[in-house]
Amino acid sequence: MRRVGLGVLGALLLAAPFWVWNPYYVHILIMAGIFTILALSLNLLLGYTGQLSLGHAAFFGIGAYTSALLALRLDWPAWAGFVAAVLVAGLAGYGVGKVSLKLRGAYFVLVTISFAGVIYLVSVNWMELTNGPLGLPGVPPFEVAVAGLFELSFRSKPAFYYLVLGVAALAYLVCRRLVSSRIGRAFIALRENEALAESVGIDGTRYLVLAAVVSAAMAGAAGSLYAHYTRFVSPEVFLFTYTVTMVIMVVAGGKGTLAGPVVGAVLFTVLPEALREVTSWQWQMLLYGVLLILTVFFLPKGVVPALETWLRERRAIRP
Repeated sequence: MRRVGLGVLGALLLAAPFWVWNPYYVHILIMAGIFTILALSLNLLLGYTGQLSLGHAAFFGIGAYTSALLALRLDWPAWAGFVAAVLVAGLAGYGVGKVSLKLRGAYFVLVTISFAGVIYLVSVNWMELTNGPLGLPGVPPFEVAVAGLFELSFRSKPAFYYLVLGVAALAYLVCRRLVSSRIGRAFIALRENEALAESVGIDGTRYLVLAAVVSAAMAGAAGSLYAHYTRFVSPEVFLFTYTVTMVIMVVAGGKGTLAGPVVGAVLFTVLPEALREVTSWQWQMLLYGVLLILTVFFLPKGVVPALETWLRERRAIRP
């Protein structure tokens, strides 16, 4: 039954550009895919290791700026900029993790916030490199070409949707493979009882830094896709609101689960747009806040864990 449901869902996602005719709705699907990658990346830290990073938007912005700068200043192809964005963001995650994960709890949160603030100030004030508050317009579209062999262009929204869908699926598979391995079991052990985990030989700092690197690299991938999709990058990509949005998606969807961040990303990307269709801006914010509070109050573990519990209870009472 579960496989049938996953098959139907996969078919719907693959066929989405054929039954979603409005380009604006395709745009929403693309943004939902980008936020899915971001939510999955944050979930590795928050959901599986229990470390709250409130500077995660920094890695998203680093990926966006890396890809945009390489394309604009050095004329790199988009796919090479994408790979570089993943590597640079992962390297930044390693640096932050190596320094801050020797600390725990509130100290780690403060370090990540400070890191994001420093990167934001660099993007605003280093005019020669980042063009400051004016940003970087004219980022080329995502294209993959091999001379004399083939050329793929992702200029259109449907084509870019499939690109984002592919990267999101890859991010999901990486997370699934990671958390179901010995490394994932070490993550969960550190989350549940770090002292006990270290007493049986688990190197806490090593595994937490690994989680930070993979998480940052995935966020960098999302940033690169965002840069080539919007074709404009500005210091706004480092804003704290992006991190808050990621945390909401992970917690409301169900942290510590694989499907939770996906559900949360889709839900809280589509929800603001749906509210925009039915009411004014002031009521949008009010209704959004009320719905978020109701979700946290009635579904404290998230949407996906609540749904799994309900399905188990249904099976238990079935004759």
